[in-house]
Amino acid sequence: MIPYYKNIHNQFKINGFHFDKEALFQLAYSSIKEGTEFDKDLGAFLLDWLDESETIKLTTSGTTGAPKLITISKQAMVHSAVATGNFFNLQPKDKALLCLSPRYIAGKMMIIRAIILGLELDILEPSSHLNDLLPNKIYDFVAIVPLQAENSLDKLHQFKKIIIGGAKVSDGLAQKLKEVNSEIYETYGMTETITHIAAKRIGENYFRVLEHVSISIDERSCLVIEAPSISNEQIITNDIVEILNESQFKWLGRYDNVINSGGIKLFPEQIETKLASKISQRFFIAGQPDAVLGTKVVLIIEGNEHEIPISVFNSLDKFEKPKEIVFVPEFVETETKKVNRIQTLKKIKVV
Repeated sequence: MIPYYKNIHNQFKINGFHFDKEALFQLAYSSIKEGTEFDKDLGAFLLDWLDESETIKLTTSGTTGAPKLITISKQAMVHSAVATGNFFNLQPKDKALLCLSPRYIAGKMMIIRAIILGLELDILEPSSHLNDLLPNKIYDFVAIVPLQAENSLDKLHQFKKIIIGGAKVSDGLAQKLKEVNSEIYETYGMTETITHIAAKRIGENYFRVLEHVSISIDERSCLVIEAPSISNEQIITNDIVEILNESQFKWLGRYDNVINSGGIKLFPEQIETKLASKISQRFFIAGQPDAVLGTKVVLIIEGNEHEIPISVFNSLDKFEKPKEIVFVPEFVETETKKVNRIQTLKKIKVV
């Protein structure tokens, strides 16, 4: 039986203390009145969750366009939390860590999972480095972003199960994560899907969808998601995928990033994967108009201009090799610190 969104599990704890509705109200008020920016975000979300409205307003990340405000049912968030609990076999009294901002959906959902599933949640102010801040204890479950994983490799053994989202896990990071003695999953999702709707173990090629999700593709080969428990409408994405079966798919790249160069379709994300271990700075691949090819492949690198050895591109196919390299002092970022490709390209007048 799915809990009602107004329910608070009797095993739910924050930092070792049980909280009922009244205690959560007090925590929210004191966090807003006396806390840091992180505390204020935590308090604001708790007040939103505990008010009389059946919905909550969320802001999308703005990775591929302008951030927008959307309205999500609180009960849909409960369905998402339960599906995650079932997928990862989370149990009441399991110990979980919140180390993401409650301003965004990933942080909000860690709180909701704890409230609904009865998790014992420790709260740690977000940092890209967990090493110096993490308590010396074992946790059953945590959600982090790739940057936190990369910078905290020697602490990840403290988590039995780890989900990584918010950005693609690079091949280089995946190789390092295989050495960690934990169950580590890359997730697929977005604000509109109330975080992840699919996950895969590090090293696997195909995402497996959660229990409430069915998938198909449209005429562009982009993923179409149906999840009646979290959305009344189909969610049509711009993610080009290869569907293996009714519950598994492989992510290939973004439709809006695809480069048609001389009639050949190229996925920037796949080229970036091949280059990830060879370029130390942040970079991405984009297309630029070209009189002969229609669109040519361009490598955009963050930092000061310097020579890139030709050998860096040995792993690329003929049409994947960049025809131009552009250096940018600093990339434009979204609020969630992802690279905003569109705005960065506009900034340097590539588009």
